[in-house]
Amino acid sequence: MNRCGLLTLQREPVPLKSIEVELEVRDHVATVVSTLNYENKEDKPLEAVFVFPLPGDAAVCHFSAQIGQTQIVAEVKEKQKAREEYDDALSSGQQAFLLEESDQSPDIFSLSVGSLPPGESASIRLEYVTELAVQADDGLRFCLPAVLNPRYQPQGSEGAGVQVTSVPASLVPYSLSFSARVSSPRPISKVESNCSLDPLQYLNTDQTQATVKLAAGHKFDRDVELLIYYKDAHQPTAVVEAGQASAEPGSLMGDPVVMVSLYPEFPQSVMSSTASCGEFVFLMDRSGSMSNTRIRSAKDTLLLLLKSLPIGCYFNIYSFGSRYEHIFLKSVEYSQQTMEEALKKVEQMEADLGGTEILEPIKHIYSQPCIPNQPRQLFVFTDGEVGNTKEVIDQVKKNSGSHRCFSFGIGEGASSALINGMAKEGGGHAQFITGTDRMQPKVMQSLRFALQPAVVDISVTWDLPKEVSVTVLSPPITTLFQGQRSLIYAQLTGQSSEAAEGCVTLTYSLAGHPSENQLHFSLRPAEDAGLTVHRLGAQTLIRSLEMEEREHRGQQDGVKEKVVQLSVESGVRSSFTAFIAVNKDNSEVIQGPLVRRNIPTALFDLAPIGCVFELAPIGCVMMAAPSTIMCDSAVMFEEIEADGFPMMEEENQSRKYADPRTMMAAKARRKCNNLRSYFPAAVPEQPPRDPLLQLVSLQEASGCWLLDPALAAALGQTNEEVEKSKPEKTSSEVWATILALIWLHGFKMDAKDEWELLAMKAASWLCAHNAPCVSECVDAGNVLLGCSVKKEALGL
Repeated sequence: MNRCGLLTLQREPVPLKSIEVELEVRDHVATVVSTLNYENKEDKPLEAVFVFPLPGDAAVCHFSAQIGQTQIVAEVKEKQKAREEYDDALSSGQQAFLLEESDQSPDIFSLSVGSLPPGESASIRLEYVTELAVQADDGLRFCLPAVLNPRYQPQGSEGAGVQVTSVPASLVPYSLSFSARVSSPRPISKVESNCSLDPLQYLNTDQTQATVKLAAGHKFDRDVELLIYYKDAHQPTAVVEAGQASAEPGSLMGDPVVMVSLYPEFPQSVMSSTASCGEFVFLMDRSGSMSNTRIRSAKDTLLLLLKSLPIGCYFNIYSFGSRYEHIFLKSVEYSQQTMEEALKKVEQMEADLGGTEILEPIKHIYSQPCIPNQPRQLFVFTDGEVGNTKEVIDQVKKNSGSHRCFSFGIGEGASSALINGMAKEGGGHAQFITGTDRMQPKVMQSLRFALQPAVVDISVTWDLPKEVSVTVLSPPITTLFQGQRSLIYAQLTGQSSEAAEGCVTLTYSLAGHPSENQLHFSLRPAEDAGLTVHRLGAQTLIRSLEMEEREHRGQQDGVKEKVVQLSVESGVRSSFTAFIAVNKDNSEVIQGPLVRRNIPTALFDLAPIGCVFELAPIGCVMMAAPSTIMCDSAVMFEEIEADGFPMMEEENQSRKYADPRTMMAAKARRKCNNLRSYFPAAVPEQPPRDPLLQLVSLQEASGCWLLDPALAAALGQTNEEVEKSKPEKTSSEVWATILALIWLHGFKMDAKDEWELLAMKAASWLCAHNAPCVSECVDAGNVLLGCSVKKEALGL
């Protein structure tokens, strides 16, 4: 740990001791209360900074601190004013706490704990509300991130922010306790997690309320993921929340707010229909953090995607790191030739493009003219470690009228703000691949969404008494895919002396069939039910106004002021405000110099050779196969500079022209290749190819297979056995295609999500060719492969 730079020379401990989290789930939304416990064991005052992740759509609504016997509660204030108050308090020896949102990404928060006297303990309480994401199996997902990987800052970005210290998970010096309470109008079917849980405890006989806890002994060494399942999950709901008694009537916080959920169910007939056109653009992260299993899985996924595309569509593949590449100059028509050319390039891909600059390739993609009658579908794969999240999301929104965006967060450190934000603004779907999740089934599910009809022509109509008016806080919903849910927030102003109910009507069209749902809700909701819905409604409006402000580059009058006012009234922090708490009652001046300590987060990945590590601190451990080396290791080089690299003559000559940070970045890039020469990378043994992928790789773009020795080997047969078993009047391609389909259905049903689309394409090819003797081929194929698959199961 000394070598990682996490302890001082005096072995002074980091001050964070434990984290306690309470989760209150109310149907589709949740309130999260986190308590961070610190202790300063040093003999001097301590200023600690803790950088931690929250869901990108979270609304922070409470921040307080307990220092010894002193309780401090924060207030929301304009950001610059809050910073000034914080600095003034510290300089006068007062205790102060500051919480603000990162300027680049809304899911990174820096917590300045301020001045802790020697021997003092501090407990910080943070509360936020968030919408729970819907998963493919109708579960609602809550994720408590365990890591915040250092975000890659694009060249030229200002402000690196607070450095994040990472350590191996086993060395995280603090613990986590976690409990959840779930309630819903619908019965709770089950609650699952990737971590060990105590048994679910139901609190009533109709099973609409339950509690669950994390099992004892858990270390904060992974994301805590909770999946909540309700019965009748697709039933729309309307939840009304009473206004705050102390707030002014007519204001957002003083009026009732209604939350309407729309989560349509797609019939099987719609699910089985697919489009035969579209422009499919795949954008793959090839930064250093995508190395090893991630890049291998990404390449396998691209293989499945390319084999599953429909004839008649267009496609292109981009990859990015510090720079970006594309296989074709522009999207090309999908054919055997273009598919083979793309697959050759995909096979050569490695995680060797440096950092994670996603903005430029996205701008380039959007600059390409759209192809008539070929709707553009963008698929983005990244581990989400970028520092300019807001800029990226703004680009997606700006082009939302001409495309749909499907995003995939890979690994534990993927930014939920980036992944969810791109999909939300691009009218697509977001997926997260963590732990032992396979990438392929989730990606193929999104491809099905892109090929299937979507819910369109969505309208919301309100039927209210004449004394009551409605102000919708959410942006209009344009599209919903299978598996997506939308929440609509609206403010209800005014009161009716007679009517006790209001009504909202939801209408939409799916595959040409109109649907209508009417929901009745109370205009006299019970009070003291919390302000979760109000705060999420305020946060929705704040985000829309913030994006409007960025689009006009701050030139539009009154938008920032409106955001600040709304943020202060609702207690929901924004990019223009911060929580500030100062203990003004403490007149005692704290003696001694302030010491800053960074609180470590768990480390899951170490940067591979070839990455750009210009922000790497001196003393960090970096990976170079087959050994682990130190940046400041005197064994490596004959002459060591302060930054841990040998000085070259060219650098000495140019030193006077560059500032130290630029010099270090330039040196780091040039020295990556030197590291290879000191520690030659061993060529890793390639694992044997998965039999499913081997078979898939042989499929033609048209959907058929060719009868050759490679196919026979993939089926586990000899070429002679396959040729000999072929019915006499059957063509080689028909026989080969039927055999491949039988093998998929007979041996790989557990991976059906991955091959279902390409199998449908194969069945369509067989039907289009009016293949004779199909029944005879299926019978002969079953005998050869030892299966008992029926012809109907193959879609024939």
